[in-house]
Amino acid sequence: MNKIEHIGIAVKDLNNSIDIYQKLLNTDCYKTELVSSEFVNTAFFKTGDNKIELLQATSPDSAIAKFIEKKGEGIHHIAFLVDDILVEMERLHSEGFVLLSESPKKGADNKMVCFVHPKDTNGVLIEICQEIKWI
Repeated sequence: MNKIEHIGIAVKDLNNSIDIYQKLLNTDCYKTELVSSEFVNTAFFKTGDNKIELLQATSPDSAIAKFIEKKGEGIHHIAFLVDDILVEMERLHSEGFVLLSESPKKGADNKMVCFVHPKDTNGVLIEICQEIKWI
C-alpha cells in the first residue's frame, strides 16, 4: 500500500455537503461522478496531496444508504493506493482478510477498487484502489 489515496465520507445531501467542504477546505470540488453500479453519487476535493470523496446514495438499498441509516453521516472508508490491485487482493486474502468482492470493481475517479471487510480491520472499512491505466 503506497499511501492513503482518499477518505470517503457518507452524506445525505451531496450538494449541501459540497458547499460545506468547499468552505471548509477553501477549494472547489474538482469532480462529481455517478457510479451507477454502486448506486452512489460522488464529489471529490483535493487539498495538497490529500483527497476527500463525498458519497451520496442514489438508492435506499445502496451500501451508503444502509451505512447512513445505521451510523449516520460521517467517515465511511479509508482508501489506499496500490500498484497492482490483483496482487494486493491476493496478499490480503492470504493474510486472512475477508474481501467484499472476488475481483476489483470499477470505482469513481478512474480507479479499480476492492474493499476489505471492516470486521477484520477494527471496524474500519478499507478500500484498496489502483489507477486505471489506458493503453
